Amino acid sequence: MKKIFTLFFCFLAAVFLCYSLNVNKVNAENMKLTSKSAVLMNCDGEVLFEHNKDERRPIASMVKIMTLLLCFENIDANKISIEDEVVASERAASMGGSQAFLDAGASYKVENLIKSVIIASANDSCVALAETISGSVEGFVEQMNKKAEDLGMTNTVFTNCTGLPMAGQFSTANDVGIMFSQLIKHKKYFEYANIWMDDFLHPSGRVTGLTNTNKLIRQYNGCDGGKTGYTAEAGHCLAATAKRNGTRLISVIVGGVDSKTRFSENKALFDYGFANFESKLYLSAEKPIEQKVKVIGGKQNELSVKLEKDLTCFGRKGQSAGEIVLELPEKVKAPVTEGDKIGYAHVVVNGKKVASVKVIAAQSVKKATFWDYLKNMVK
Repeated sequence: MKKIFTLFFCFLAAVFLCYSLNVNKVNAENMKLTSKSAVLMNCDGEVLFEHNKDERRPIASMVKIMTLLLCFENIDANKISIEDEVVASERAASMGGSQAFLDAGASYKVENLIKSVIIASANDSCVALAETISGSVEGFVEQMNKKAEDLGMTNTVFTNCTGLPMAGQFSTANDVGIMFSQLIKHKKYFEYANIWMDDFLHPSGRVTGLTNTNKLIRQYNGCDGGKTGYTAEAGHCLAATAKRNGTRLISVIVGGVDSKTRFSENKALFDYGFANFESKLYLSAEKPIEQKVKVIGGKQNELSVKLEKDLTCFGRKGQSAGEIVLELPEKVKAPVTEGDKIGYAHVVVNGKKVASVKVIAAQSVKKATFWDYLKNMVK
């Protein structure tokens, strides 16, 4: 009797397991989206799933992704600083829609304005930042379109920096993904994107409460950034990013029928991506490469080398493992400065290079002097 019960229990367990696997199966074929367009890509812009990805549509406040990208690029170029003070113009203070409710003539830090755009999609802060960087919103919009052209966003035209309805402004799910992939390269962005609620302090002492419009940072495991958008014309939109086990994905929904749909369909895209793709780590930049390179004419005879960054390869789960191939010279000539490019490390699959990173000098080697040669002769 005990044996029969055990067999019956095993049968039930097997049935339950098969049922669970079937229920949790995530693939492109059973993913039915109701939004106008969508795309899922990795952080390098490789498209993993698409639905009308090149259809031109208004994208509402996702326009601010480009506004933020230009802000961070100007900070990196030392053209502005996060500590700079910005005086809000009448034009900035009069903006409608989502706002930080800036006081005209009041002075605000660049950092706080950027934070209000990322957390609460503040239109007035966008205008204040645009005027600071380019002198006018119109000049800033020219820079936005130039950057879009540089990034290959061939189906995008910007006419303002906020995404508020305006004739002639459009983009696509794919182009939104491209510009968002550039924005998330800036580490500073993630310092603000994860904030759920914050207080925006005005010089007068007045406080505006900011609440993050991207609910996925609380609802989806691994989601750490995103930009929502909504107008009657654009529908409900969301670009989001999530990272799990070293794999970062970007999902974009344009024209969702309601707010619930844009979040649920972004989740579905992420589920599909994480179930089917991964970034495999082949070599870590933190571990030195055992192979050394000979140095000619240097104070040292050998050079230690390392990877500029981790060697990873993105692909489908279960695909053939790649082979690590080091492309290094037999010798280099002194002097060598730490960080100089020495060669490459590749991941090779079926004879094809699918991923590559630079191999750089892990140390500096000075050129040998006459006395160094003399010492070596004595030795």
